[in-house]
Amino acid sequence: LLALGLARLVALAPSARQIGLSATVAAPEQMANFLDCAGPVSVIDGGPGPLPDISVMAVANRLPWSGHMTLHAMADVYEAIKCQQTTLVFVNTRAQAEVVFNHLWRLNDDGLSIALHHGSLAVEQRRKVEAAMVRGMLRAVVCTSTLDLGVDWGAVDLVIQVGAPKGLSRLVQRIGRANHRLDDPSRAVLIPSNRFEVLECQAAAAAVVEGELDGEVRRQGGLDVLAQHILCVACGGPFRAVDLYEEV
Repeated sequence: LLALGLARLVALAPSARQIGLSATVAAPEQMANFLDCAGPVSVIDGGPGPLPDISVMAVANRLPWSGHMTLHAMADVYEAIKCQQTTLVFVNTRAQAEVVFNHLWRLNDDGLSIALHHGSLAVEQRRKVEAAMVRGMLRAVVCTSTLDLGVDWGAVDLVIQVGAPKGLSRLVQRIGRANHRLDDPSRAVLIPSNRFEVLECQAAAAAVVEGELDGEVRRQGGLDVLAQHILCVACGGPFRAVDLYEEV
């Protein structure tokens, strides 16, 4: 759908310059095909920058054999938040975000300003949290993938990933929220939810340091996506079938 949308943009504004920017693309040359509808594409590799500082937290309580809420580590998470100016606590699901947030508030004897951010919250509530972060009013935000992308908060000192990240690209994106400055290494702590996730967290941390990335192999476009694109074009106004075929 992205490639079709870019092709439509080129048809409407042929002289527009397109720039694709990513920190998590494993095959840049392959992804450049999304932009080649406007002409030749140059791939510029800016390098990985400073190596991130990643560790797997050794919690005080014994790790359980199963479970994914990571309640055994909430006291350790709270202590880590107290030691930093601003911390992003990433979790993998909205339910996990609610549980982690509530447990941190129960431990919050110091009255730290801790907020919650996920896709089920009202847009106005999320905007308030984001504005408070920009003003430096929050010590921590418990969040899901809603804060993975497009966040430029230089004041974030530490990223905590609660539970195994379930993907290198996701982990790299989240780690990059900490010390979001050109020459400063990002700092992150991974917290396994159970004993089986210990190796997963250790392997993920090592892979990030080695510069490895995962990603899906690009496949032929689906007809359902094409149908959606044609419908959107038709809603925008009349078109010639031959012209749209050439565009696709």
